[in-house]
Amino acid sequence: MSDSQRALHERSGGTGLEDASPPRLAITGGPADDEPRGEPISVRYARMADAFEDRRQIDLALRTMDFAIAALALLVAAPLMAIIAVGLWATAGRPVLYRGDRIGRAGATFSIVKFRTLLPDAEQRLGPYLGNELLALTAGEATRVGRFLRETQLDELPQLWCVLTGRMSIVGPRPIRPRFFEQLCEEIPQYWQRLVVPPGITGFAQLRMTREMTWAEKLVHDLEYIADRSVRLYLRVVLATLARIARRCVASLRPTRDAGS
Repeated sequence: MSDSQRALHERSGGTGLEDASPPRLAITGGPADDEPRGEPISVRYARMADAFEDRRQIDLALRTMDFAIAALALLVAAPLMAIIAVGLWATAGRPVLYRGDRIGRAGATFSIVKFRTLLPDAEQRLGPYLGNELLALTAGEATRVGRFLRETQLDELPQLWCVLTGRMSIVGPRPIRPRFFEQLCEEIPQYWQRLVVPPGITGFAQLRMTREMTWAEKLVHDLEYIADRSVRLYLRVVLATLARIARRCVASLRPTRDAGS
């Protein structure tokens, strides 16, 4: 067993939402022996996710909650989003929105929308990087307003439109770029299992992960949510995310307030 695969069976400590337990998703890690071998592994795994019947009655309830929360949040946050857009336009120019391809449920590619937080053409410079190296390089590419938006996660607000249209969920595994999907499927045979549900704006991995966490360890948390998804768990993740955003907003504004006193 490789280090990445072994991490899927390890248990980390903590309490509440920080607890991590082995996922109970009753699906196997890789393709069957009779699967055609001529196609790319990412295509094969996407087909496996689409064919896997893990649809539950709870998914209809979660989709209803997604729609209601996204519609209400877009209505309430519209003035804030307008202020952010004007601030980005005034300090960093156009465009104020970033669009990029991501892998969604069953391997379908969709366009994610976020407020632009990086310098022009940053994606071309950062494209080959992933994980901690990407995080370190991204910090140097962030604009002044963009840095605040990234710290507080307010740059994610436009993704509510993706939720409203059904391409994403409020809670679920974070969507990944197509260029890295095949690489991670090769390294972690269980990675395709993330595709049985829509990707989310927030999730277990986002609430629990640290910079030292591997992709396999992040996958543990994604699979835990997929296996145990429920209205209660969904709401716990949403509330924990809102609390974290509030803390980050306060922490980001505190130096400015202290400096002026």
